[in-house]
Amino acid sequence: MIRPSVLLFALLMSAPAWYRLVLDEVDVLQVLIRFLIAVPIAAVLLAGLRFIIGGYRTTTDVASATTMRPEPFDARDPDKPV
Repeated sequence: MIRPSVLLFALLMSAPAWYRLVLDEVDVLQVLIRFLIAVPIAAVLLAGLRFIIGGYRTTTDVASATTMRPEPFDARDPDKPV
């Protein structure tokens, strides 16, 4: 599934072609081809950006969340009589 951010970025990349379409300088087919070429390029660029930025995320450490900490135990000593 394509993310909406990829489509928006591809639309932004192909905006000059859309502008030239409005001015009737290019054909609709050329604009759509440029948009279809921009979609995988935008997907690769945004995936690379997500990969780079993903290393800077702060997450909770799973090992520290499951580590048990010893607590004082006030039980009677089995060797001592009551």
